[in-house]
Amino acid sequence: MSTSTENLQQALSELFAPWVQALNLTVESTQADSVTLRLPQSDQLSRVGGMLCGQAMMAAADTAMVLALIQHFGQFRPCSTVQLSSTFMKPLSGQDALVTARVLRAGKAMAFGEIDLTGADDGKSVFRACTTYALM
Repeated sequence: MSTSTENLQQALSELFAPWVQALNLTVESTQADSVTLRLPQSDQLSRVGGMLCGQAMMAAADTAMVLALIQHFGQFRPCSTVQLSSTFMKPLSGQDALVTARVLRAGKAMAFGEIDLTGADDGKSVFRACTTYALM
């Protein structure tokens, strides 16, 4: 079962803390077990030199995976991040980021996924993460 991009966008505004909402993430696309979000370029999320800060990448990645789990299950299931292992491959500046989260496996108690963050203009991968979530 899957949900619409509109439902996932609504989940962004209802289920997440105000500071996560301040990232201004938008749902770009969905597939059966994945979600792609757009993280707009912003001075508020940039560090010296105009590069997107790692904290914003990690927050967007974690948020995208929760939405991918909603997409996978067809509804929100309370969950908690157990592990998020991240690799920063290169800086991103001067463009939006696309954050694609994919559920690799979801059972009764645990879910596993991977996330790729790319430049929206050049398509180059800048950040990768593997995640584990406890499902409540």
